[in-house]
Amino acid sequence: MRPTLIVGAGGQLGEAMTAQLGDRRHVVAVTRSELDVTRADAVRDLVARVAPEVIINCSAYTNVDRSEQEPLEALQVNAMAVRALARAADEQAAVLVHYSTDFVFDGKTDRPYTESDSVNPRGTYASSKLLGEWLAMETPRHYVLRVESLFGGAKAHSSVDKILANLRAGAPVRAFVDRAVSPSFVDDVILATSTLLDRAAPFGLYHCVNSGWTNWAELSRHLAQLVGRPDAVIDEIRMADAGLVANRPVFAALSNAKLVAAGVDMPTWQEALGRYVKKTDQAKT
Repeated sequence: MRPTLIVGAGGQLGEAMTAQLGDRRHVVAVTRSELDVTRADAVRDLVARVAPEVIINCSAYTNVDRSEQEPLEALQVNAMAVRALARAADEQAAVLVHYSTDFVFDGKTDRPYTESDSVNPRGTYASSKLLGEWLAMETPRHYVLRVESLFGGAKAHSSVDKILANLRAGAPVRAFVDRAVSPSFVDDVILATSTLLDRAAPFGLYHCVNSGWTNWAELSRHLAQLVGRPDAVIDEIRMADAGLVANRPVFAALSNAKLVAAGVDMPTWQEALGRYVKKTDQAKT
């Protein structure tokens, strides 16, 4: 069997993807230090050498605010590198899996976005990710999966992880009351990815998030209950008052109905948070 190549294996999603897919697939994983994805020649040489059946691209420039000062770096990683991977995948008749974001939308709605909704990115990071989607689709054998508010994995630096750490420490939590999201648990994203590949689901664009949606203040209160701190102080703030450098979509919830129709059921965000809290508790014992 031809291997599965995981690019960006040192990051939050890539590290977990490598560990969890290794039991069921022949995985070749490369980190940023092992492959500079912004070098098209290096990407092509590696893919030709590995000759993978599947390429899973977990590399990304994810600092939303810094991308406004480093637009070239964001575009190189989130777009140009994806073009190189798509072309290399095409040459090897490999499937390309690429991850995008809710930021491709402007947030000016009141119901979860579907894959057919019009995109309207409002910053450098968002624009670079949308361009990456389009370039990934240059190879016909592709899955572009939009994830959102990703949490979990060994490198726990997400907003959910920071909230969880504060709650466990008994510290106050500042959380947006007006930003609506559909969180994505790393474990569920990996299982969904594997299921799409195993079932040879139709290629295309999918939203890959936990079911339902919430705002950050409500999510924080739910986490507080899960860790036994129902009286935790949750300071509700509005996005307009946060002084953020880059624009963010206010209503950014995503519908995963298309993914479910392809046979991939996604647990609710509440159930996913419960499993994650238990997993982190067990990791400490």
